[in-house]
Amino acid sequence: METKKIRYIIFLKDVLILSLTCFGGPQAHLAMFIKRLVLQHRYVTEEELMEMQALCQLLPGPTSTQTITAIGFKLGGARLSYLTLLIWILPATIFMGITALGISFFEKGTLVRLTQFIKPMGVAFIFFAAFIIGRKVINSKTSVLLMLLAAILGFIYPSPYLTPFLILFGGLVASFKYSKQVKMEKRPIRIQWSNFLLWAGVFALVIFVGSFTKSLPVRLFENFYRNGSFAFGGGHILKPLLFNEFVEFKNYLSADEFLSGIALAEMVPGPTFSIASYVGSLSMRSWGMSGQILGSLVASIGIFLPGIFMIFFVIRFWEQLKQFRGIRASLEGINATSTGLTLAAAISLFQPMVGSSVNIITILITLALLYSEKIPSYLIIIGGICLGAVV
Repeated sequence: METKKIRYIIFLKDVLILSLTCFGGPQAHLAMFIKRLVLQHRYVTEEELMEMQALCQLLPGPTSTQTITAIGFKLGGARLSYLTLLIWILPATIFMGITALGISFFEKGTLVRLTQFIKPMGVAFIFFAAFIIGRKVINSKTSVLLMLLAAILGFIYPSPYLTPFLILFGGLVASFKYSKQVKMEKRPIRIQWSNFLLWAGVFALVIFVGSFTKSLPVRLFENFYRNGSFAFGGGHILKPLLFNEFVEFKNYLSADEFLSGIALAEMVPGPTFSIASYVGSLSMRSWGMSGQILGSLVASIGIFLPGIFMIFFVIRFWEQLKQFRGIRASLEGINATSTGLTLAAAISLFQPMVGSSVNIITILITLALLYSEKIPSYLIIIGGICLGAVV
């Protein structure tokens, strides 16, 4: 028992280190998870980690958060997984909340200048993540074709509604290769519906209470809970959803404020869903500092909660689902389409930068530094901020 406790403490320490050093979104995070959680400390095998990542790609919510929480659940059950969740999300959400509190103290254009190199560096992180993960999961003609198809369609039709369809399509196509999988003894599947019912119950409750009371904090919680429930594909899909709702539709913050927050979120390690803390805080600035703190808290809980309910619901019978060869075979297609969608996101973000030689040079230098593995990613980001301050 004592040995287990020590291992849990070491695991939580590794989660904290990852929360402070993981940049670049779910695919970049996956590369860091493989390095620290698989290769260095062997909490899970690489195959188990890739399975968890593929499973989380099928679910709405923050992919990296669900993946690392699922690892905590596998190691030590619900208690360890909740501690894992808390440690993983706290640094990023606190930083983004504090940033929103201090936004009024910056002169107009200061944030844009400080973060001018962060966006091209973020694009480089996404390209590099696609390269790293692609080397591991793209190993057949089927996976190559699915990756290319997802990249092309994801670039031409950048819709959040396309993402789950492509991931499911990739899994379906790959599932037809089930004959290559080893047969396993089949046992009855027992599904525990409690977490699914909890997700649906909270959803219905906040909609009713928000409509009845017209309370801004409750309505904000419902807004973020809804976006977290339908954001398939991670943070890159969430950002346009938040922009459409809170900037264009509700005008809670300006486009410049939102884009500055996006740039800052690129430099913050940890879950990309932490942008919700920033948006929620600014959405309640009319309530003063206490209102902004409440808005940050409400938004953070609302955005992360549905995805956690979903992964806790599915992870309990995932091992039983794996007894079907088609399910195991589908993971190849899910990972391939996910890699293609990551490429599409990187290309879409790179497209507006084509005319800027500074941005192109920044991307190339960042890629070279990442490939060399001689400089930690957080130092690369800090260097970009320092460069933005002096240029």
